[in-house]
Amino acid sequence: MAVLVAVALFVAQAINFGLSLRDRQTFRLEQTVGPVVARIIDASQGPRGRRDERQPDITAAPASADETPWDRFRSHPWPSNPMPAGLVRQPAIEEALRARLVEAGIPVEQVITGVRPLLSNDPRFAKMSRVRAQRYRFAKSELLIAVEQPKVGWWAAANPWQDSEWPFLSRLIGQTLVLYAIVLLPVLLATRRIAQPLRSLARAAQRYHPGESDAAIPESGPHDVRTLIVAFNDLRTRVSAMLEEKDRMLGAIGHDLRTPLAALRVRIESVEDDDDRARMADTIDEMNRTLDDILSLARLGRPSEQATEVDLAALVDAVVEDFRDLGMPVEFTEVERLTMHLRPSLMRRAIRNLIENAVKYGGGADVFLRSDAKTVEIAVCDNGPGVPPDRIPEVFEAFTRIEGSRNKETGGIGLGLALARAIVREARGDIRLENRPEGGLAATITLPR
Repeated sequence: MAVLVAVALFVAQAINFGLSLRDRQTFRLEQTVGPVVARIIDASQGPRGRRDERQPDITAAPASADETPWDRFRSHPWPSNPMPAGLVRQPAIEEALRARLVEAGIPVEQVITGVRPLLSNDPRFAKMSRVRAQRYRFAKSELLIAVEQPKVGWWAAANPWQDSEWPFLSRLIGQTLVLYAIVLLPVLLATRRIAQPLRSLARAAQRYHPGESDAAIPESGPHDVRTLIVAFNDLRTRVSAMLEEKDRMLGAIGHDLRTPLAALRVRIESVEDDDDRARMADTIDEMNRTLDDILSLARLGRPSEQATEVDLAALVDAVVEDFRDLGMPVEFTEVERLTMHLRPSLMRRAIRNLIENAVKYGGGADVFLRSDAKTVEIAVCDNGPGVPPDRIPEVFEAFTRIEGSRNKETGGIGLGLALARAIVREARGDIRLENRPEGGLAATITLPR
């Protein structure tokens, strides 16, 4: 807001500068040309039109033998061109003088101007009035004007001249600074009063995590901002209450489903046929695993496990050893100790799900742990058929299986990768799947250091 106001003020003042400078140049042109034209007209008209010598001017002193054309405006022309050579000319003033004199019916041949500096001890200052002398000293330069009238001679005049526009621009800049101070300071104070509570609100929204009991944000700032903060505090309270209710409901569902499954597990022991009893036990185990996956995925937003310092290399090695104990071909290249801040049980489950997929679809898994200054990667590679590239995004969706049948011998219900990705993203990381050039699939977990 403050920047926008500052830019708007700058544009407005730039326009004002341009208009003021143009008006000043027009006014200065008129102030210079008008009196000279009037004097030449008066002098050309004879004794009746001669100017009043009592007016304060550089002509206050009488003419003398050593008098120059610029000491005073003479009532008679100078016989030759009085303009010194090498002075900077002012074409705009020359054109304006010529036009005004022609308009007044006075024929002219040459109109020459020149700007020369004034010395602080110029003897002519003593012949001037105090006010006029101050004008000349302030200007520091004088504009010499020589007008040639055919068959008459040269009319000469001198006026104070400011060769630089800096004094005028410095006043405009001073006005601009005052305007900025008057307008921008209140805007900055108002913006700060609005921005501080908004920054607090943004930090609170970024830090908010279900299950954590943060204090309510203090209500401050303008009325609209206070209303927004009150609404956010109320929303956070309602969201926390809804999540707590969801956890209670999930706990009840888990309890209500596991109880009959446990009863079924007891009853199948009475089945005489060994094959039937084994298939029933496998079905119950599959139902328990499915229930665990569903409940874990639903509760992931509010994990009960706290993050702690974990040796990630040891954690991966422990998961791999579990599969080796079951006789599965899983290999892991050991690395040095790598300490990470994460939730170990959840990360262990994510890695286990990836290895299970590799073993199920690729016949085995090779696990690698790599790290650099910013990230850590856990790669699980297999030698299976891979996944069609256009279907890789689908496999992370819950209840999605690339293999279309629901045969439990060829996979679960499609929650393994969805749960693994949810766990990794909760740890501020991500998972990517890539088909390996040599065949098989590589599932890579990337975590920030």
